[in-house]
Amino acid sequence: MRRFRTLVSGVLAAVALSHPGLALAASPTVFAAASLQPALDQLAHDGVLGKPAPRMVYAASPALARQIENGAPADIFISADERWMDDAAQHGAIVASSRRDLLGNALVLVAPAASATRLDFTHGAAPWLAALGPNGRLAIALPDSVPAGIYAKQSLTSLHFWQALQPRMAMTRDVRAALNLVVLGQCPLGIVYRSDAVSEPRVRVLATFPLTSHKPIVYPVAIVAGHDNAASRALLAALQSRRARAVFQYWGFDVLSASGQEKGKQSANERK
Repeated sequence: MRRFRTLVSGVLAAVALSHPGLALAASPTVFAAASLQPALDQLAHDGVLGKPAPRMVYAASPALARQIENGAPADIFISADERWMDDAAQHGAIVASSRRDLLGNALVLVAPAASATRLDFTHGAAPWLAALGPNGRLAIALPDSVPAGIYAKQSLTSLHFWQALQPRMAMTRDVRAALNLVVLGQCPLGIVYRSDAVSEPRVRVLATFPLTSHKPIVYPVAIVAGHDNAASRALLAALQSRRARAVFQYWGFDVLSASGQEKGKQSANERK
């Protein structure tokens, strides 16, 4: 899938360079973290993001950032953490003045919906290892590069679970792939975002990681350098609109305030 997306991005870039008028007429393209797919797909389907709907490209934030830095024809970039937006900024790949902190999220431990497993953080890693059984794996996004995996490693390290659990991990290219391993029953446990669990009825949440155990989960958004035009500005505004906020909250995200520094009054936890 990653190779396919890279190929698509390359084709779009070639079209844009050889037919600039056509590129201007096309709908905007959004490069977005994989965890945003359910919410953004609904926003696009419902016309909240304009008509025709923008093209959506989903992948892990580092893969998207690198493609943008290499000239992929994206108009808007939404990262699942600040690190990869910072990286894009350092490469001059985004319009710095357009950057906003759009969303927040939480990190959760999930199991298949039919699982009878009960776990928390009060008895160390031993119950987790028992729940995995002799051959089971803990599904987690790549912990050294993918935001969900980075947050998970921070939490497990803070809780003193990392050393015991690391040999039992199944590491995936993005958080949705980790979720799918649990959905398909290939892993008895997984660490994903709350929004992923909200979007997938075939898993259930066993526990929510303490907010103090990892850096705040922040999804920054920015216009890609060279694409600062009326269409991109309108799309950026639509992502922050009242209708968009309601959809993001429905899918388990926290909506950040207009200043981008504080969470809105109504968090996903308060709605449940």
